[in-house]
Amino acid sequence: MMTPLRRQYLDIKRRYPHAILFFRMGDFYETFDEDAELVARELEIALTSRPTSKGERVPLAGIPYHALDAYLGKLIAKGYKVAICEQTEAPQKGKKIVDRAVVRVVTPGTLVEDNLLPSSANNYLAALVADGDVCGLAWCDISTGEFACVQGSDEAVAGELARLLPAELMLAPGVSPPPGLTATLTPLARFDAEEAGALLLGHFGAAALEGLGLGGQRLAAGAAGAVIEYLAENQKAVLGHIMSVRLARTGEHMLVDGAARRNLEIFEPLRGEGAGATTLLGVMDETATPMGARLLRNWLGQPLLDPVEITRRQDAVQLFAGSAVRRGRVREALARVPDLERVLARVSASAASSLTPSTPRDLIALRRGLEAIPELRLLLEPGEISDEAAKAAAGEMLHGLHSCVETVALIAAGIADDPGPGGAMRAGFSDELDRLRMTARNARQVVAEIETRERERTGIRTLKVGYNRVFGYYLEVSKANAGSVPEDYQRKQTLVGGERYTTPELQEHEYRVLHAQELEGELEQTLLRQICSQVAAESERILAAAAAIAVIDVSAGLAEVASRHGYVRPLVDNGDATIIRDGRHPVVERMLPQGTFVPNDAVISSSDAQVIMLTGPNMAGKSTYLRMVALITLMAQTGSFVPAREARIGIVDRLFSRVGALDDIAAGHSTFMVEMLETAAMLHQSTPRSLLIFDEIGRGTSTYDGMAIARAVAEFVHNRTDAKARTLFATHYHELTALADSLPRVRNFNVAVAEEGGGIVFLHRILPGGADRSYGVHVAQLAGLPRAVVTRAQEILEELEAKQDAPSKAEALPQLPLFARNDDALRRALAELDVNSLTPLEAIQRLYELSQRAIRETERV
Repeated sequence: MMTPLRRQYLDIKRRYPHAILFFRMGDFYETFDEDAELVARELEIALTSRPTSKGERVPLAGIPYHALDAYLGKLIAKGYKVAICEQTEAPQKGKKIVDRAVVRVVTPGTLVEDNLLPSSANNYLAALVADGDVCGLAWCDISTGEFACVQGSDEAVAGELARLLPAELMLAPGVSPPPGLTATLTPLARFDAEEAGALLLGHFGAAALEGLGLGGQRLAAGAAGAVIEYLAENQKAVLGHIMSVRLARTGEHMLVDGAARRNLEIFEPLRGEGAGATTLLGVMDETATPMGARLLRNWLGQPLLDPVEITRRQDAVQLFAGSAVRRGRVREALARVPDLERVLARVSASAASSLTPSTPRDLIALRRGLEAIPELRLLLEPGEISDEAAKAAAGEMLHGLHSCVETVALIAAGIADDPGPGGAMRAGFSDELDRLRMTARNARQVVAEIETRERERTGIRTLKVGYNRVFGYYLEVSKANAGSVPEDYQRKQTLVGGERYTTPELQEHEYRVLHAQELEGELEQTLLRQICSQVAAESERILAAAAAIAVIDVSAGLAEVASRHGYVRPLVDNGDATIIRDGRHPVVERMLPQGTFVPNDAVISSSDAQVIMLTGPNMAGKSTYLRMVALITLMAQTGSFVPAREARIGIVDRLFSRVGALDDIAAGHSTFMVEMLETAAMLHQSTPRSLLIFDEIGRGTSTYDGMAIARAVAEFVHNRTDAKARTLFATHYHELTALADSLPRVRNFNVAVAEEGGGIVFLHRILPGGADRSYGVHVAQLAGLPRAVVTRAQEILEELEAKQDAPSKAEALPQLPLFARNDDALRRALAELDVNSLTPLEAIQRLYELSQRAIRETERV
């Protein structure tokens, strides 16, 4: 027969089939059946068993309740979901089993625990829905209160997902995630946009989507409603922290696709893990607060397209760059500010559900962070700033920087500075709590007073008051004094040498003492929850202050970087040119001894120098130069100062980068296929205001195939009438430098190399003109190839070059005609081609077919 405990477990588990059920039993969270086997394997803990009925045992694995966060973090990192089932009542006499219930379901996208979250990055829960080729996407970080949605094309939404990198992505039926996404996927059993939109309206108490700024955005609102429904089911305590929803616009930010983010190492290095000093974020992050660190990451992930907004950010950076004293004092004040957004989320959750041991510490951290605001306001007082633009920037920062003095006063009055075993509440906050504490702590003194008083009343000098766990408090009288016992004494226990009694007064004292600690704990919990509720009611002002602090932090941090490393304020406008004087790669220059990085100019214009054809040997700095231009452009549109002597950046709406040799074995894509896929995306999606970075197109195939593809791509980019995108094109195919003779907007540049004593020296200087050699054998020698290999390679190279140059040394051969004299069919085939409608790969294929046909006709002639 099944035990009551087993029946209770199965009833609860049935409601959470897709989550591991952590079942609270005393001081342990236990798992059973398949959950136990999974947990034992993933957490590397012992797998045992437990009897459930006569002759039947089931797998069992458990963890101590106080170690929950550590084990929980490991499971969540592996993509699992965990339902936390708590005992909802204390054990009672006569009741075989205590009530239990799931208090929350922990998933990768619903974390609020500080030790499970990266402090400098958001942790997004997202929902993706679609109707035809239109998608709706919503995302929420419940630890900070950020909630937004967007509606747009597959391409635009895929770009947003590449930027967000959600920890968990919910998918409506029939919707597939973009390739390469690493989020935990949560399929939605069903999705109805209207019902989901109604849930969203209900959460915010709005009558129509127009009231939320989502008019006409049915899919975006539906995705947002799906997020709200999921949170209500799994993390209801934090719903109050979601106070607004923002509609993002796909045309507000530069599109940086996943390949460009990876190739340019904006957030993650191509090799290794973590931001570190080898990424753009790593070298630019001088923020002092977690809120600022997250905002900087968001800014770098969403460069602006509006020069006016960019100028406002630059003014804020200038405010701090122009005064080292102000910058230093502001950064000192910021260093005392904790993660206000996430602390507030935990406090709000405590107000709505059960308190945690960290709640008093969270309240203290919140108070100390808010206490820094008056100093920040004083340092940003516009009256002390002479520059008008900087003064306006300071005024904008102050607008949301609420002091929240009432919240500070409430926490200061109620929560002790150093919560300990004696309790978290400050003495004097509650008279009743103080009295209970006094009763519990002065029990010994009260017992002594009762003992003295009873001795005087009865005349029994040996009477004593004692206590044990079985009988509680008692008055003990020896048998010799039994005749002096008053009538109001009630016999409690008979001993060999005497009797034990109790009195109404002693019973009252026993009740008060034994229950004082319990009552004290209950009252303290009640008072703590009241304070948390009052703080949560001020969430809007506190979150606004946290957002203002984040902007201050990022602006001051960018100013610190600019001051320390010699960055300048760029001019950003709506022009079609990128002009950089003495530009430097922001990451590479930090990795070299100070002052050794060789700066270079870059001038690219859609109307003039549209395609920069860059040649030169490996290791000379071509890739560094390409990335430098791209990163300076991105930094400028972020609002940052840039590493250059001077810079003027025409707004770039899309930044594409085809750099490096990477494969995608999981998707069945070779290195060359990945290269072609990225190239195709660049050619299809670029606009007149895009910036294209090509590094060694066509390397993954034969020389002639690669050269044909590279040339076709360069010509296509140049000849497009609808999108003259600014393009940097690095190549080893020196033959492509001839394009500058026939294409008016192609310019040749090369990386300077000096030959000394049979070797080469890289000068890292970009100069006009094309290179005529690749110096590959020299680079191989520098890499340490065996001398015999290098010598033999040089011999083979000389033989090949001699063969290639042979026709030019003999009598010049006549130029073969493109068509045979009688090949009218070939001419017609060429004339019928619709060049503008061909894709790049189709164009290459047609070119190949025509060339083969021409060769065959020529051979017949």
